[in-house]
Amino acid sequence: MILLATNKRDVTTDFVVQEMRRREIAFFRLNTEDIGDFQIDMIDGNPAIMRLTRASEALDLCKITAAYYRRPGRPEFAETDEAIVSYLTAEWSAVLRSMWNALEGRWLNSPFSILRAEDKPRQLKLARQAGLSVPATLVSNNFSTLHEFSSSDSTVVKPLRHALIEKGNRGSVVFTSQLVGLDETDCEAINRAPIIAQTEIRKRCDIRVIVVDDNLFATAIGSQDHEETQTDWRRGVRTDLSHDSIKLPKT
Repeated sequence: MILLATNKRDVTTDFVVQEMRRREIAFFRLNTEDIGDFQIDMIDGNPAIMRLTRASEALDLCKITAAYYRRPGRPEFAETDEAIVSYLTAEWSAVLRSMWNALEGRWLNSPFSILRAEDKPRQLKLARQAGLSVPATLVSNNFSTLHEFSSSDSTVVKPLRHALIEKGNRGSVVFTSQLVGLDETDCEAINRAPIIAQTEIRKRCDIRVIVVDDNLFATAIGSQDHEETQTDWRRGVRTDLSHDSIKLPKT
C-alpha cells in the first residue's frame, strides 16, 4: 500500500489519487489536518507497527511499501481554548514525526530531505557549487537595497518560503511576479518581510525534473504559450481535473 501524506486542499494529490485509482493501486490518503480524528495504537512504543483507525478506515504502517510526502497540513482541532489547541497540536505533530521517521527509506521524498531542499538560499549556493549559471539574486526586506538592485535590469520577486496565504477555507498563492514601478509607497510593504529578487531570465519553456534513485523524468511546460503563465507557469493551473494543461502519464 502507498501512503499519500498531504492536505485536503492539495489539488496535485487529487490528480495522483485519480491516476492510482485508474491503475488499481492500493493507497491511503492521509490529510494530516484530520490526524486528531484517528485513534492510535503503538504497541511497545514502536512506530514501525503503528496503527491508525477512524470509523471504517485503518492504516498499518508495517503495510506501507512507499510513501509520498506532499505538503501535509498542520493538525486542526475544533477546540476554542488556545492552550488546549497548542497542546493537541504538539502531541499529534509528535505522532506524525514518529511516522515520518518510521517510514524512512520508503519516501518520495523524505520529509527531512525536503526540509533542507526548501531552503532556497541553500539551493542557490549548491547550484553555484555545481557549476550552474545562477542569476543575480538578492534576499532582503530593505527597500533601498531592493530599489537599487532592480533599477538596472528586469527583476522578478518570489517568497522566501511560504507561498500560500490562508484565508479561512480558502487561500491565495503568492506567485513569482515581475517587479514593476517600485517607489516610496512600497517601502512599508517591503519592510514587513524578506523576499527573493532575481534578475529575470527570458525563457523558452519551464522544465520540471523528478529524480527517483538514478532515474530522471523531465517534463517541458509550455509556459510561454500564454501571457498569464510567462513569468510563473502555475498561474495557468486549474482546479478542475478536466483542464488539458496538465496531462497524466499514460501506461
